Amino acid sequence: MYPDLQPSHLASEWVSLYPLKPEDFEKLYAVACDPLIWEQHPNKNRYRRDVFENFFKGAIESGGAFLITDTQTGEAIGSSRFCNYNEAAHSIEIGYTFYARSCWGKGYNRSAKALMIGHAFGFADAVIFHIGAGNIRSQKAIEKIGALKTGVEEHRYFGEAPTLNFNYTIQKTDWKALSAGQLPQ
Repeated sequence: MYPDLQPSHLASEWVSLYPLKPEDFEKLYAVACDPLIWEQHPNKNRYRRDVFENFFKGAIESGGAFLITDTQTGEAIGSSRFCNYNEAAHSIEIGYTFYARSCWGKGYNRSAKALMIGHAFGFADAVIFHIGAGNIRSQKAIEKIGALKTGVEEHRYFGEAPTLNFNYTIQKTDWKALSAGQLPQ
């Protein structure tokens, strides 16, 4: 049985995640149109409407994308998604994540990732992240939540040319220990 990659609502005191719908385009593009959000991402032009339309189309087609809102204000602040579920390897990827710059370094990403990772470990044993080789900000953020760098590869994002990415992985057993405060952060 295929896992539920888009539960109807995941929430914490910081963020609420809702399945991304076509009618969310304008509010999400209002966040994504900031060129500085994308300066370290593999596709630096995602702030352009035509490029973001492709990104959004991939999100909808993935069946695992979320609109992330600030729990306190209800304001759209970003997006992330589950993708590439591998039943044989018991793994799932989390990626295509971005946030409004006003949310950087304030706990929003950590909170959203904790919700998604917690959900993923209901059906997977490993969560994988592909992060652009030049995206230092995202590499540091994912390391802060306990992911380990496990490889380097060219990765093709939906409708885009392949780019060099670092692979990071969190194993279910490590996440349980980290969540219980048994591993250093």
